[in-house]
Amino acid sequence: MPQTPDDTPLVSVRDLKIGAVTDANRKVEIIKGVDFDIAPGEILALIGESGSGKTTIALSLMGHTRPGCSINGGKIRIGDNEVTAMTSRQRAAMRGTEVSYVPQSAAAAFNPSQRIMEQVIEISTIHNLMSGAEARAKAVALFRALALPDPETIGERYPHQVSGGQLQRLSAAMALIGDPRLVIFDEPTTALDVTTQIEVLRAFKSAMADGGCAGVYVSHDLAVVAQIADRIVVLRGGEVQEVGTSEQILKNPQHPYTKELLAAFEPAGRVPQPIRAEDREKPILEVLDLHAGYGKIRNGEPFAKVLTDVSFRLKRGRNLGVIGESGSGKSTLARAIAGILPAYKGSVLLDGQELKPDLASRSKEDLRRAQIVFQLADTALNPGHSIANIIGRPLTFYHGLRGKARDARVIELLDMVHLPANMRHRLPSELSGGQKQRVNLARALAAEPELILCDEITSALDTVVAAAILELLKELQSELGLSYMFISHDLSTVEAICDEVLVMHKGVVVEALPASQMSEHATHPYSRLLISSIPKLDTGWLSSLEQDPELIAQFSGR
Repeated sequence: MPQTPDDTPLVSVRDLKIGAVTDANRKVEIIKGVDFDIAPGEILALIGESGSGKTTIALSLMGHTRPGCSINGGKIRIGDNEVTAMTSRQRAAMRGTEVSYVPQSAAAAFNPSQRIMEQVIEISTIHNLMSGAEARAKAVALFRALALPDPETIGERYPHQVSGGQLQRLSAAMALIGDPRLVIFDEPTTALDVTTQIEVLRAFKSAMADGGCAGVYVSHDLAVVAQIADRIVVLRGGEVQEVGTSEQILKNPQHPYTKELLAAFEPAGRVPQPIRAEDREKPILEVLDLHAGYGKIRNGEPFAKVLTDVSFRLKRGRNLGVIGESGSGKSTLARAIAGILPAYKGSVLLDGQELKPDLASRSKEDLRRAQIVFQLADTALNPGHSIANIIGRPLTFYHGLRGKARDARVIELLDMVHLPANMRHRLPSELSGGQKQRVNLARALAAEPELILCDEITSALDTVVAAAILELLKELQSELGLSYMFISHDLSTVEAICDEVLVMHKGVVVEALPASQMSEHATHPYSRLLISSIPKLDTGWLSSLEQDPELIAQFSGR
């Protein structure tokens, strides 16, 4: 493999232009003359909000573009290879050996019917890099370097037999097996819990340093970028806004857009509204000894018990956060309160009135007063219905509005969530992720509720859009007197919007904390572990982080 001299970059991108063809057959330029270099052994981060061109640029380094897109100008060089001048066959030969890719969703990268080892070493077989025995030995060494449990035997498992964090590290092993000179990481920790994320980031850094390869890290999470990247390229609308070392960008940003990204990362805390005297003692929501689970009920209990003895009170005009790792029972709690998953034991009271466990048995008024907004707007909105119809249906169901009165109220609701009136004619597929989530909120508001259950509603959004949604929620609360129950694995989000926080672990509430002082008040070991795992905007945070291995082993379950 030819070596790049120390004084020349491993990767050179000059005047890169990528075009796309819209559904209306209109040609647009989505990447507009991008330049950057990557030195040997350097990790470069591409950051920016959704649609900025991060992933498009990263994929182009492999000579790949999404359907409907094409590289229309500029040069991409990796070592001695000019990627933009290669044939399809030459680019295919380069992938896995010169440049490799770690996707956001590791689960989608693995064949569920094949053992992990066979998939990890596949690149070495395709390119005839080494013998089968050598490939297996190298894979085991990579498993060990990536801090995977049972490195000698984990490869014999199937993908569904390992955790999400383990699968993400295994996808990195798959990318590193061919000794690439450049590895592209496309938001590989976005879907991971904070404690798992720490493990994965440490493993990535260690493996990259040992292998001496360079990296491109695509992310909208600035705190994660701070831990892994040497330099940062800030993108917006397919153009470079600013380039600098991680320290320079995070501590002394020059471009207004970079400053906007940093400001969005740390949203302003909530200023609670005063509570009326008559509402001070009467909670809008009370949950008493709630138990819920999945599967057939036998002897009064479901096959899989998830929630155990959950109790709390939410005062009117206040916001309650629910945090914990995946599998802790957060979303199950929201579904049980909403009646989507009937609890098999315990009570849910709305404004002092006990609700029926199942949705179908609740009155129209009960349904109206408590609404739920789901995590994924894509699946929550009917793709075949216009925005006007989506928002209009609850207006008819709850309030009997039709015709011009309904249309007028749809426009009012769109304005309430800061969307233009003409958007009511569009389909969900024509909207951005942030716009879809605003439509979700408008639909919930159409019922004129008193309580909204927010289930991870900012998790799929970039930092800027998520911050805008939080500000919108605060504004709506001030205007309408709403109460929120806010489920999230993003502790900074919870801190920004909530008054109190419940910490959940394995279906049990282990601690209740004031949102603004979680770190100071946390006493339970799991709460302390969770809070200590939140990355900081400090380039030295990960390397200086010390956590009790016994505590991690006790609560991680990995």
